[in-house]
Amino acid sequence: MTRNGNEKSGSQPGDYPRAAILVLALSLLSRTCDIRAEGGPLSLDYSKDIQPLLENYCLKCHGPEKPKGGVNLSTFTNVATIHAEPRTWQTVLTQLRERNMPPQNKPQPKTEERTRLIDWIEATLDSIDDSQLAKDPGRKIIHRLSRFEYNNTIRDLLGVDTRPADKFPPDGGGGGGFDNNADTLFIPPILMEKYLVAAGEILEAAKPERIFIVKSSFLISKRSAARQIIEHFALRAFRRPIEKDDVEDLLGLYDRAVKRGESHEEGVKLAIKAVLVSPNFLFRIEVNRNTAEPYRINDHELATRLSYFLWSSMPDDRLLAVAAQKRLHEPKVLQAEVHRMLQSPKAKAFAENFATQWLRVKELKTSAQPDRRRFPEFTTELRDAMYAEPIEFFHSLLREDRSLLEFIDSDYTFVNADLARHYGIEGVEGGQFQRVNLTDRNRGGLLGMGGVLTLTSYPLRTSPVLRGKWVLEEIIGAPPPPPPPLIKSLPRDDKPKDGLTLRQRLEKHREDAACAACHKRMDPIGFGLENFDAIGRWRTEIADQPVDASGEMTTGEKFTGPVELKKILLERRNEFARNLIEKMLAYALGRGLEIYDMPTVRAITKTLAKDGYRTETLVVEIAKSYPFQYRRNNPIQLTQHTESDGARP
Repeated sequence: MTRNGNEKSGSQPGDYPRAAILVLALSLLSRTCDIRAEGGPLSLDYSKDIQPLLENYCLKCHGPEKPKGGVNLSTFTNVATIHAEPRTWQTVLTQLRERNMPPQNKPQPKTEERTRLIDWIEATLDSIDDSQLAKDPGRKIIHRLSRFEYNNTIRDLLGVDTRPADKFPPDGGGGGGFDNNADTLFIPPILMEKYLVAAGEILEAAKPERIFIVKSSFLISKRSAARQIIEHFALRAFRRPIEKDDVEDLLGLYDRAVKRGESHEEGVKLAIKAVLVSPNFLFRIEVNRNTAEPYRINDHELATRLSYFLWSSMPDDRLLAVAAQKRLHEPKVLQAEVHRMLQSPKAKAFAENFATQWLRVKELKTSAQPDRRRFPEFTTELRDAMYAEPIEFFHSLLREDRSLLEFIDSDYTFVNADLARHYGIEGVEGGQFQRVNLTDRNRGGLLGMGGVLTLTSYPLRTSPVLRGKWVLEEIIGAPPPPPPPLIKSLPRDDKPKDGLTLRQRLEKHREDAACAACHKRMDPIGFGLENFDAIGRWRTEIADQPVDASGEMTTGEKFTGPVELKKILLERRNEFARNLIEKMLAYALGRGLEIYDMPTVRAITKTLAKDGYRTETLVVEIAKSYPFQYRRNNPIQLTQHTESDGARP
């Protein structure tokens, strides 16, 4: 998306690459081509009732010759082939619901025909027998600690809060949209130099009592004390039981330092410095097993996955102890640990690291910059408060196990004095955030948060396009396709031009057939938020004209203002939940999702709906899920060290 004044609709296509799952196809093709139920959508015959509709309304654009978006629907000849590619058909379903397919300049299905297609596709996707899918926990490469994770780990390991990783090169960003994606966490040569420098600075800043936990005496020699210190430190730093070779190698550094005439303390610090630059510390290593089949990770590896999911840091002593008992994989024990961890103050790291990337409020500190002359009220302090509000809000959902639907609408939020003044809320003083009840329901939920409203605006004005696109992408999970090239830019500010308001110019812009398909989805949503200015303040006029906050969804619902818009979005709670599940699962796994992850997404979506969309339920279900608890060897690694022979990775 550009931020240079061009109203473009985005860069994320709504279709997915074709993928075939051989085991699934073989198991399903043996079944009949039509799944039938007594009445209802599945009683329809695919070749007689569904395929003709696709031929009439879809195949002209998505046929074998130059299929748009690379999606060729002519290859789907029966239910089995549709079951083999559910993500493609989930996209088709979304496009039909949004009335974005077929395009407005093409023949349209009758209401009964569209309803038949939507109901049948939805029922067909729900009927997928996930037990027939080839189980694959996904490719898991060696996972380097991100800068955020490194800082938190050093803090919990040695009590050092100097944030040394802030001096490291920036992390990458990849599948799922998060910077903890293992595929993008490279090791450039300069980073190794930074690790060495950071290790020295960390040891200088550490409190001595966090290191020298065993004192020498007439009963304990200095070397014995050093061994115990090194064993304890390495156990926590490596996040697994320490092998004899590990200890001997590190103790050898201590011995050589003492032999050179250095003190006992200096020898211990040298060994600990070696730990801090060891791959066993810098990477979340999981040991391969001598098998080509997927397997459950061990309890220490599960503890590490869980702690970096919920705390962005190392496991604490309690979690390591449960892992040592080999009980963490037990569902009740795992659920109890998740609950305990969400109650910890360290869970705020989850709220910050996940929410700011999912909602994109990180952009407030980089690219989203309102014009300071037009908006002198937008101070650094106000920006920081806007950044913090969704973090505090999500943290409260985690801590209190509230409904995830409160992201869409709520009767409370969290503010400090700066943000309260900005919102017109009285009685809040100081820089600390506090929960306040909202009497104005326009403000509740994400759509009323100043940070979201600011990052979806331009420097001089609001952008209904950016705001509508943000809702489609981050709330509903139905991103529009990229804009066509050479689209004429709209003015940078919202002053009337040629007698037309910004809204009228946008409506004229939508008359272009190349633009209409996307803008008819985005613009009405953005218009519903026009009472909020470019820095999220409530307003009733734009350039001395009353704000027109009315809109009509492509599905026909009419609304005016944020309150009515949020009611419509709440009716699409399953789409919101599915999108949030996909985002959080990708974050938890540290990789983008693939077709074989869809059974997990579907299962969690059903469980979440049954349990009232509780926040802790989502977290627990991800922690219990197959891809979170299992792994497979990468083909190139099958000959490496295995857990069975006790060798180190």
